[in-house]
This record gives sequence, structure tokens and C-alpha cells, in this order.
Amino acid sequence: MTSKKWILLALIVAVVIGFIASGGNDLLTLQNLQDNQQLLEDWIGRNLVLAVLGFVAIYVVVTALSLPGATIMTLAGGAFFGNLYGLAAVSVASTLGASLAFLVARFLMRDTLRRRYAGAVAKMDRGIEKDGAFYLATLRLVPIFPFFVINLAMGLTSMKLRTYALVSWVAMLPGTFVYVNAGTQLGQIQSTGDIVSADLLLSLALLGLFPLIARFVVGFIRRRKVYAGWQKPEHFDYNLLVIGGGSAGLVSAYIAAAVKAKVALIEKHKMGGDCLNTGCVPSKALIRSAKAADTLRHANRYGLESVPVRGSFKTIMDRVRAVIAKVEPHDSPERYCKLGVDCIAGEASFVSPWELEVRHNDGRIERLTARSIVVATGGKPAVPPIPGLKDMQPLTSDNLWELREQPERLLVLGGGPIGSELAHAFARLGSKVTQVEMGERLLAKEDVDVSELVLKQFQADGVDVRLSHSAVEFRMEEGEKVAYCDHQGERARIAFDQVLVAVGRVANTAGLNLERIGLETLPNGTVAVNEDMSLRYPNLFACGDVAGPYQFTHAASHQAWYAAVNGLFGQFKRFKVDYRVMPWVTFTSPEVARVGLSEAEAREQGVAYELTRYGLDDLDRAIADSEDQGFIKVLTPPGKDKILGAVVVGSHAADILAEFTLAMKHGLGLNKILGTIHPYPTWNESAKYAAGEWKRAHAPQGILKLLEKLHGWRRGKDTKTPRSLYAPD
Repeated sequence: MTSKKWILLALIVAVVIGFIASGGNDLLTLQNLQDNQQLLEDWIGRNLVLAVLGFVAIYVVVTALSLPGATIMTLAGGAFFGNLYGLAAVSVASTLGASLAFLVARFLMRDTLRRRYAGAVAKMDRGIEKDGAFYLATLRLVPIFPFFVINLAMGLTSMKLRTYALVSWVAMLPGTFVYVNAGTQLGQIQSTGDIVSADLLLSLALLGLFPLIARFVVGFIRRRKVYAGWQKPEHFDYNLLVIGGGSAGLVSAYIAAAVKAKVALIEKHKMGGDCLNTGCVPSKALIRSAKAADTLRHANRYGLESVPVRGSFKTIMDRVRAVIAKVEPHDSPERYCKLGVDCIAGEASFVSPWELEVRHNDGRIERLTARSIVVATGGKPAVPPIPGLKDMQPLTSDNLWELREQPERLLVLGGGPIGSELAHAFARLGSKVTQVEMGERLLAKEDVDVSELVLKQFQADGVDVRLSHSAVEFRMEEGEKVAYCDHQGERARIAFDQVLVAVGRVANTAGLNLERIGLETLPNGTVAVNEDMSLRYPNLFACGDVAGPYQFTHAASHQAWYAAVNGLFGQFKRFKVDYRVMPWVTFTSPEVARVGLSEAEAREQGVAYELTRYGLDDLDRAIADSEDQGFIKVLTPPGKDKILGAVVVGSHAADILAEFTLAMKHGLGLNKILGTIHPYPTWNESAKYAAGEWKRAHAPQGILKLLEKLHGWRRGKDTKTPRSLYAPD
């Protein structure tokens, strides 16, 4: 804490100690108040204004410092000033004191908590921003909750002071009135327990439900307001309509069919979406072929004779299409029809929040209604407006798979996961690859040491990586395609045969007619979703690339569960999407796999952490496979084995990461991983060895020294270290 905070804390402690030492806690008792009631009434009668001001000042100090006696002060307000003036004095003083306590707690502890527990604080702040006023009112209305605890706890949140003061003032009035009114009959009170009977407490508890009821009513009014101007159908064709047959749409439809809802899936092109047709499946098939080529080219690593890699690029692409065809039945219309989904080949656009106009691929047009609709239209590669780029007929992750001839010189724009995966694959297949990245390193979302290891391998495999290069113009010069890049103020010229653009993605929202129902899109085309994956209308949902923020197949599937379940059962219970444990993998070589916080993110968020590192060059299986490069990094809170994040860089990183992901999801620490038997020799042993590194760093040195002495004592009186049998006399 800063010196100002220490000074304030010391002052508060001094005042509290002085209050107790001077017998203040004995003064503010029911018995003392009753004993001196007549004397105080006479003095107040002669000095009313001074008495009121003094009473308010003392009440504010007692409340602000959370001193015992607030209840007695409230009784005194009724006893000496009556119901009206007593209620006014007490309500003003209690609100001022509570606000001061609120500010003191915020000043002393808020920043510290935000640094140490950034994630938890951010989540708490989001909840407070949305429903904090309702929850505060509920706590204030029920006097069984100690008000000083509420004052201090709320000060640690992001609630605005004016909201806190206003809600506290209004919500404390009923309870304040009860005690002030009791104070007017001070002589008849034997103890504070006489003031609130069980019936009264129950009544106040029921009153405490009012804010929650109000929240429901406000939500109902908001929903009615959102739907104003729209006529809800009396009957619906479906329980759920899903637009888009990619990963998110397929999972949404699958869940609906599994719970026997009537569901239709509308897809205008190919079922399976990007993942099956242009993304995950074909790219991994190509990467596998590239890895096989690299193995043949470097067979001497395994005691074999390295051979020149010869092959037909057309044959490689035929294999890619064969892989797609083999996976395709998993996502086929035939399969989903058998599951109970109506699969419609066509394009959908909104007519109302419950109605879609569907233009079938055969030209027919019909309108379909549903209680809930899920938008899962995915995304597409972004092509930046660089002069001359479109004239180059650029490749993207969409049209790349139509290639029949391998580019001799391939220019790749983008150093993110997609650009890096494809750049490395084509280099290993024999293309001369130049990769242009406008940033200072590849894979900018990863830690610096991760990027450096990937860059080193890329360069070893012949990829010409140009960092801090921004493509500014494309030209045809003497029949040759040329890109000009800005590099630290200088102009760099790069000749190429084909250019692959991998600089990001935009959502597919064109043609949905979202403007008709008042839905706006963000600059990248995505739609803004709530925590339950709903849109502006509570019955409309979005998931996958069209919703963001993650553009992974597994993230789309994860979101789809929430969209489908909330769409079908949201009137009874809504679930907020959980992103706490979101793994991802970049399938370069070495693979880069991560879950949870990276070092950079932990530092940015102010999260205190310890770093445990294990080098895969020490793993027996990695050595046996001649793939002994890479490392594991695990972030844990200081002194604890809870996993905050894990990064694996190396061969089989994606498989190794699964163990850390499972542990994080179910709250298992490194000690549990260390205590689990792992078969030898396997790649997953590395997770256990990483846990062992953490354990070694946290070994109880004091106990170990005592054990050393114990073992020495058990050997006999001589506890010195024995000589080696082979040492000379």
C-alpha cells in the first residue's frame, strides 16, 4: 500500500482503539441510554439544533468506522427526536456514514485486490454493473445482514458511489423506521431483541425479495419494449431454427433434436462449414503430408538414408479432398435427418424476430417461424484493401484447396495461426515461401519465447520471414507479380507467383437482413451477444465465428450448447457461457498449445504468478523420437499448485495440453498430476515431470533437513556423509 493508505489505516486504528479505551462501547448501550434518557432529553430541549448536528456527526463516525452502537444510536434518534425528525436524521447520517465506509474500503483495498485477483474482480464487476443495485437493495432491506459488512464489501466492487448511496438510503428506510419507532417507546424495551420479532423479521425478509421481483418486472418490461411493433405468431413451425451448417449450427441442431424439439437447419452451401470444407480438416491433412515430406527429407535423424522428396502436388490435394470426403458423412444432411433435424438447402433472411424467409436452392421461397432462432453463419477470410491485391487473384483459406499446381514462390500475408500453419506446410512441401508480418513477431498472442522458437524452426525449414513488414502495393512488372512492403520507412520488393492472404476473418452476416429487425454488426461483421449468447431479442441467439470472440471450432461447439439450451429452455433457466478454460492450438512444427493465462496476459492483468518450466529435451520419449525440442510452462499462484495457465511448445503439444485443460476445468492442481501414474515412455509424461519441477521448487527444506538428521541418527552417532568406497585412503 502507498504511504497515504498506511496513514489513513493507522488513523482509523487509532480512533477505534481510542473509542474502546475511553469506554465508548459502554456508553452506546441500551442500559446507559435508558439510565440517562431524562437528562439527555432536558439538554436537547435547550439545544435542539446543536443536538441534531451532534447526533448526526456521531452517527456518521460510528457508521463510517464500523463501530458498535449504530442500533443504539438509531433508537436514540426515535427517543429524542420522534418518528419524523428521528427518521430523517438517522437516514441521512446512516447513508453518509455508509458511503464513507464504502469509500475507505475502496481506497484501501480495491487496487490490491484488482492486482492479485484480476480475473475474479473483473467477473464480480460485470455482475455488479448488471445487477448490483438489485442485490444491494435486497441486502439492505433485510436487517439480519450486518450493514457494516455490506459497506465494506461493496466498496471493493466497481459500483458507483451515487448508486450505492441512493439505493442504500431508499432500501434502509423500512428497517430504520422500525428501530426509530421502537426508540419512541424506549422505556418499554428490555433488549434489542424485543424490537424485531420473528414475524417482523419474516416480513422484512419477504420485503427483501422486492428488488428481485422488481428485477423480473423490469426485465419483462424491457422485453416487451424490445418486441414493440412486432406481432408474435400464435403458432410456430419449429421450436428452433438454425441458420448455418458449420460446427456451431450442427451442434445447436443436434442438441435440439436430442431433446425432441422440432428443429430445422438451413445451409446455403455445404454442410460442415469452414472446418470440414476449407479449414481444420483440409489444413491438417495438408500439414500431415508436409510433415511426411520433412521426415523423408531428414530420414538421417532416424538412422535411415535421407531421400529427395518427389511427389505430385495434385496427388497431395487429391488426398486432402479424400480426407474431407471421409469425414463428410459425420456432418451430412442424411445423418442429421436421421437424427430428427429438417435439413434445408437454402438461404435465410429475417422477416421478424420469429420469422425467416428461406430462399431454397431450387428457387422456391417460403417463410418459417420458430420460438427461437440461432444465427451460426460462420466467417470468411478478410482481404485488406491493398492497392493491386485483388488483381493478383489472391488465395485464401477458402479457395486454396482448388489449387492443382504448387506455387514455386508463395507469398503469405499474415503471421497469425492460419498464415503460419500454411506457410510452414508449403515450405516443407518444397515451395519457396516468404511470410510477411506487420508486427514484430509471429504468433503475437503467444509469449515472446514461444514466438522465437517457432521463428527459429521456420527459418531452419527455409521460410523467409519478414517481420515489421507491411504490404502497401501489388504490381505486375514485366510479367512478374511483385509486392512492395514498408519496412521501417524503407520500401522492400518481393517477387512471387501466388499470394496467400491470412490476415484475419470477418463474419458472414450479409444477406441476413439484420437491419430489418434493428440488429447492428461490429466492424468485423460479428454481432454483439450477451452472456447467454442471446442478441437484442431474448429469443435470438448467435454462436461461432459470427459471435466471436474465439474463432475456433471447439469454441463454436461450446457456444452452441448455450445457444441451443437457452433457446429451448431460456424461459425457465438461462446459462451464462463459460470461457474460463478455453484451449487452443496452432499446428505449426513445433505445435503451440495453450490454455488459460500466458505470462504476458498475467502481467497485463496484474495477476501474481510463479512460473514452472520443463524442457522437452529432457523427455525420454522426445529423445527416442528425435523430436527433443520445446518446453512446457505452467503458471500457478505464488506458493500454490492451482493451474492458472499452461503453454506447451513442441511435438504432440496439442495432446499434452489436454491433461492441463482437464485439470483446470475440474480444479485439479499440479500435485494431482504428479500423483497420477503415466505410462512410460509417453509424451504425456512431460505433464507429470512439469508438475515434478513445481514440487521440487516447493519442497519443505526445513523438514528435509530434520529428516536428514533423523536418518543420520538412525545410522549411528557418526552423522557425517560417508566416504565413497572407491575414494583413496
